[in-house]
Amino acid sequence: MSDLHVSWSDYHHTIEQLATQIYLSQWEFNQIVCLAKGGLRVGDTLARIYDVPLAILATSSYRSGKSRSSLVFSRDLTMTTPNLGSHVLLVDDLVDSGVTLQKTIPWLEHHYGFYIEEVRTGVLWYKACSVIKPDYYVDYLSDNPWIHQPFERYEAMTPADLV
Repeated sequence: MSDLHVSWSDYHHTIEQLATQIYLSQWEFNQIVCLAKGGLRVGDTLARIYDVPLAILATSSYRSGKSRSSLVFSRDLTMTTPNLGSHVLLVDDLVDSGVTLQKTIPWLEHHYGFYIEEVRTGVLWYKACSVIKPDYYVDYLSDNPWIHQPFERYEAMTPADLV
């Protein structure tokens, strides 16, 4: 397993490539649900480009560094609309094992299924080791690298470090 280091410029360009791919598919959606924390920037950018509401579902499966623990979902979606859209684009930054994305779809259907007609998934990076293939992805990573994203430096930083 190698490492993939992503700059801010590359990161934003990859989100734009995802937006283009979705647009070219001609699929129309009326809601984006992003998985926090990794999918926040992706969801925010796509919601701005497509001018659709953004909902946030907080999830956690990484505790420290590269170690993975059990998957935890927030109790509810955070959203500014009274109801969830009928055609939902579910986004995250990547699928590693794919478990988070795989388990989020039934979670959405269980909690908001009354509103949902279709869910499609989009990520920036799709690793070969994933148990689920996203509908939209920019890069397929056959060697399953650890991805170093540009905002990771903040995970090891404290307010005192800034002073």
